[in-house]
Amino acid sequence: MNLDQLRQSIDRVDSELLKLLNERMGYVKQVGQLKHKTGGAIYRPEREKAIIERLQKENDGDLTDSAIEAIFLELFATSRNMERPERVAYLGPEGSFTHQAAEGRFGAISEYMPMNSISAVFKAVEAGRAKFAVVPVENNSDGFVGETLDNLETSTLKIVADVEIGIHHSFASLSESLHEVEKIYSKDIAFGQCRDFLQEHGLEDVELVLVESTAKAAKLAAQDPKSAAICSHIAANLYSLPTLFENIEDNHNNTTRFIILSDFQNARSGNDKTTILAKISAEAGSLFEFLKHFYDRRINLTKIESRPATKDKFKNRDDYFQYWFYIEFEGHADDEKVNEILQMHSDTVKWLGSYVQN
Repeated sequence: MNLDQLRQSIDRVDSELLKLLNERMGYVKQVGQLKHKTGGAIYRPEREKAIIERLQKENDGDLTDSAIEAIFLELFATSRNMERPERVAYLGPEGSFTHQAAEGRFGAISEYMPMNSISAVFKAVEAGRAKFAVVPVENNSDGFVGETLDNLETSTLKIVADVEIGIHHSFASLSESLHEVEKIYSKDIAFGQCRDFLQEHGLEDVELVLVESTAKAAKLAAQDPKSAAICSHIAANLYSLPTLFENIEDNHNNTTRFIILSDFQNARSGNDKTTILAKISAEAGSLFEFLKHFYDRRINLTKIESRPATKDKFKNRDDYFQYWFYIEFEGHADDEKVNEILQMHSDTVKWLGSYVQN
């Protein structure tokens, strides 16, 4: 076929796709009506994961697994907004890595609320101003995000999903040469993750200006031709700031995990993980005795992190319960073995959510 014939074939397929998509949306609308009557959750991560995995197995064409996932996640987001439009609060500003993570799960069509702090994100959902919260919980270079853990301790929201994205920094500037750069804007963590780049290019003596986000850094650098920003390429594009260097982070496997929170509980998917906060006594052997319950039931622990409890939770100066342990393990809260442990320690364990494993 020649070019015109190929384009005509593509147009024909596009028309067929449009008809099928409208047919799918008709069924989605009916599902939304049923859920509205029963109060069912619109966002069902375990259902979406099952659909994507089924389609990836059925695929015998040129589409890769990641392409199938990207296409259908956007389709799911459009479907959810048709069922019941809902707002997503995230740690802003626009163009931040958290914004990138949120759009990756909820699609470009959703309504987003950038917030100035992690605590404000939690409050937005708790107050009903948004349905979902998206916040960072850990980075493989810098560890856990303390403010997120502190809010999990006090909030009633539940984790319904998590998202991992690669954190890649760009060096963006209106300057055409590094020698013209007099100051660099970025977040403290980003500066720390790009030390080697700054040293290798003789920028360690340039003024480093700390700002609250890499997106804010791009915005400021776009207003000053003698400055630069260490930011995401999304933030650079958002503010029309030319990128001079990409992937300048020291660790090219730099990854941040984000959690999605809401006010509902997930059903079991058969491939879940659960997150809890546990108060463990300071008495010798207490942590061992607690973790032994998981060993005895052959429940695989995937993560454990200690965190000081907030001071207003202490009953008195001799209170043993001065640390929370943030623990993740395989399984769902409704699994018999998991439920046994949660019931056994109901007075010292806070269940934060069960959700589909990535």
